[in-house]
Amino acid sequence: MTPATAPHARTGATPGGTRMPALYLSHGAPPLADDPVWPGELAAWSAELPRPRAILMVSAHWEEAPLALGATEPAPLVYDFWGFPEHYYRVRYDAPGAPELAASVRALLRAPGTPVQDIPDRGLDHGAYVPLVEMYPEADIPVLQVSLPTLDPRRLMDIGRTLAPLRDEGVLIVGSGFFTHNLAALRHTGPGVPAWSAEFDAWGHEALAAGDVDALLDFEAKSPSGRLAHPRTEHFAPLFVTLGAADATGDLAARRDPVDGFWMGLSKRSLQFG
Repeated sequence: MTPATAPHARTGATPGGTRMPALYLSHGAPPLADDPVWPGELAAWSAELPRPRAILMVSAHWEEAPLALGATEPAPLVYDFWGFPEHYYRVRYDAPGAPELAASVRALLRAPGTPVQDIPDRGLDHGAYVPLVEMYPEADIPVLQVSLPTLDPRRLMDIGRTLAPLRDEGVLIVGSGFFTHNLAALRHTGPGVPAWSAEFDAWGHEALAAGDVDALLDFEAKSPSGRLAHPRTEHFAPLFVTLGAADATGDLAARRDPVDGFWMGLSKRSLQFG
């Protein structure tokens, strides 16, 4: 799970020549690197994208209010997990910092009055670096992580809409969570995919295909098994930043699902808009 040194082929336009898509991805856990299928799916997905000038990550694993900007200079990764084999704590992802992107984020958010703070020693957590290791293993694209200042879907959509102009500047906006996420319930189920995970995944797929944003915003009440699929909603919350960034440019209908299926009973559905 260390960054590769071989060139990573890209297709698509160069930054500045096209609007970058907005992504929501299921980020997995540190052992994602050992899965026989999923790393290849993430690598194939990134190879189809235009090369970003910078990446803005919103991870389920950083909640901080007011909205916080993480390190803009190289900082240690945040190994925010426990009980794993030692080699997972030796993973590196030495991506460049993104001070120019941070300045743009501050300007965009402060214009409508959204408070912003800086936490300059806060490195990337596993919701950010685990998928980036697979998608951009050279670690040569500047990355900025920002916090979730709230779990309220509507407020997060507003933040995504505010940040949408970054897409026209070559910035890849990525909401990183997990399409279903209830680790406690998995401990009490047998092998295979639990019904609650399969039901929520199917419902979410249909709601997205229909463009039913209102249902998604009220997913805890409108979806089957919503409270089982997300007993706490932080892993679904980054989706709403992505939806806002897509909605602002009319890209909600231009959706595809580059990754689907299940991993250890959880839906790994991941989305691209635009």
